[in-house]
Amino acid sequence: MNKLLVEWISKAEGDDAVAKREMEAKESNYDAICFHSQQMAEKYLKAFLFKNGVDFPKIHGLIELLELCFPVEPSLKEHWGALERLEDYAVTYRYPGMTADYDNAEEALLAAESIRVIMCASLELND
Repeated sequence: MNKLLVEWISKAEGDDAVAKREMEAKESNYDAICFHSQQMAEKYLKAFLFKNGVDFPKIHGLIELLELCFPVEPSLKEHWGALERLEDYAVTYRYPGMTADYDNAEEALLAAESIRVIMCASLELND
């Protein structure tokens, strides 16, 4: 497997691990769970694009990244809703003014996990 692809996957898995660990923590940081969930999905989409030779700009928008995946795998359109829910989590709870709660964190983690499962299958990774 290409070294850069391995790194994209490793970074995505790191975000996944942080989000899951934080969800199980005694005093969970729900803002961080939302952020790392979004980051995990973003990095998996970029890994998918990279593996399939699709150039992508330095962006963080999940929907924009997803749309770049369609020519390679049109069935990914089914996951629009999950990614749309995650779209704003990178910044919504990252700065003062709004704070995530348990429900936000759970929704973010579940949406990200659904994307992770699809991306692992698409990238032919053993879970």
